[in-house]
Amino acid sequence: MLPKANNYAELIQKFRWEVPEKYNIGVDVCDKWADSEPERVALIHKTNDGAIQEFTFGDIKRLSNQTANLLKAHGIEPGDRVGVLLPQTPETGYAHVAIYKIGAIAIPLFTLFGVDALEYRLGNSAAKAVITNATGAAKLEQIRAGLPDLKLVLTIDGAFDGSLDFHTELAGHSVDFEPVQTQADEPALIIYTSGTTGPPKGALHAHRTLLGHLPGVEMSHNLFPQPGDRIWTPADWAWIGGLYDVLMPAWHHGITVVSHRFAKFNPEEAFQFLADFKIRNTFLPPTALKMMRTVKDPEKRYSYQIRTIASGGETLGVELLDWGRKTFGLTINEFYGQTECNMIVSSCSQIMESKPGIIGRPVPGHQLAIISDEGESMSPGEVGQIAVKRPNPVMFLEYWQHPEATKDKFTGDWLVTGDTGVMDDDGYIRFVSRNDDVINSAGYRIGPGEIEDCLLSHKAVQMAAVIGVPDEQRNEVVKAYIVPTHGVKPDDALVKDLRQHVKVRLSAHEYPRQIAFVDSLPLTTTGKVMRRTLRKWHATGKA
Repeated sequence: MLPKANNYAELIQKFRWEVPEKYNIGVDVCDKWADSEPERVALIHKTNDGAIQEFTFGDIKRLSNQTANLLKAHGIEPGDRVGVLLPQTPETGYAHVAIYKIGAIAIPLFTLFGVDALEYRLGNSAAKAVITNATGAAKLEQIRAGLPDLKLVLTIDGAFDGSLDFHTELAGHSVDFEPVQTQADEPALIIYTSGTTGPPKGALHAHRTLLGHLPGVEMSHNLFPQPGDRIWTPADWAWIGGLYDVLMPAWHHGITVVSHRFAKFNPEEAFQFLADFKIRNTFLPPTALKMMRTVKDPEKRYSYQIRTIASGGETLGVELLDWGRKTFGLTINEFYGQTECNMIVSSCSQIMESKPGIIGRPVPGHQLAIISDEGESMSPGEVGQIAVKRPNPVMFLEYWQHPEATKDKFTGDWLVTGDTGVMDDDGYIRFVSRNDDVINSAGYRIGPGEIEDCLLSHKAVQMAAVIGVPDEQRNEVVKAYIVPTHGVKPDDALVKDLRQHVKVRLSAHEYPRQIAFVDSLPLTTTGKVMRRTLRKWHATGKA
């Protein structure tokens, strides 16, 4: 989508959006290639037992068509919501393609979500079907009674109580399917995002969101695609970073994606993976980069040949950028965005100077500004709120069934990100801080409200407040301040039990790694927790 250009100014001057009236993500990323080059390789997947599976675009079309027919046979219609509760697997990819072709709405779900997190998201979206694995099916069976709209569970590992064998069911359906001719503005997926108060909100995106992502993806990978490009990310495909910064944009361009679910990210294995699969492009979250930096002399031990590395989620420091140049012989391109409006700022070392502490410049097609609380543009060098103007193809349609929250996200025609920053005279943007209290841990944006509610459901907890505290490797980790129930004496066993309580009910990435027991929490006169005071407590060692 980006035009050929020698510099950033030329890129901005030449760029024009090309968003057709009718557009379907599934047709674009699959059928377009399957009909012209069916043997073109779409996916190389390494299974948990080390086997290598290869899927062409012809294979993805066949499998997605069968999946679409299977879902239709069970009553899934345009506009219905379908959950995809899977890690990086081939089924994840072609399930999404199938859902888009039907005109239904996909709901990516993280496999580490606990039963409470799943029940809320599936209940709020009134999902009619979920495609999952054995682990996911077991969780769904525990909450099925509370999900009256959920009529179908398909399990890729075989049939379980309350679910059907996905592959057995698939085999009985036709490989031909006529995709729905969706409008570019029709809904395609809901990605739930955490905020500071209340439960997560579902960001509803249209089919056009993929086209909106393309300029930022192309810019962050030095004018992607180039001959020989092949891309991989350890980021889960349940998040917008894995799904729409890597998988779908790559398939739009007919580029091979490599996938594998690491049980636990291992930096040595990551270097070996880059070499074994001849990866040319990768999105590596900052936490992954920090872990890989601990590996000694990787450039001497592994025969990788990386062309581009993109990273986002938190600002990279000078040390990490210097390490990237030494280790890979390239400058890591930073990018910025959020679930509601992603890939709107990026660096591109091929055509512009990279500056430490700078997240980049506005991606072509996105009008950004630093604004005041009243919506007025700030002068260069002044701190304000990072905002992006509507209409914009990558921008979400609304928060699912939450019109007030949607309204609050905007100041006039500016979508306010909730982050503060500074823009210089050349348009470079420096990230300053978040306006809200979302915790940024290992690339995950974690809302304290959901964790606090979960902790309060434990019988030993009277009150709970959660903040993010600095961590060298993860940027931040979750810290919980607990007022114990009367008569409860805090000890190591209770700390362990509280952590497990959150892991099981919410997610393994949301549990509090630090817990402090206090007699009372600092509250405003209206009863709101003063998180700023809690952060001060942590910084001064008070608690």
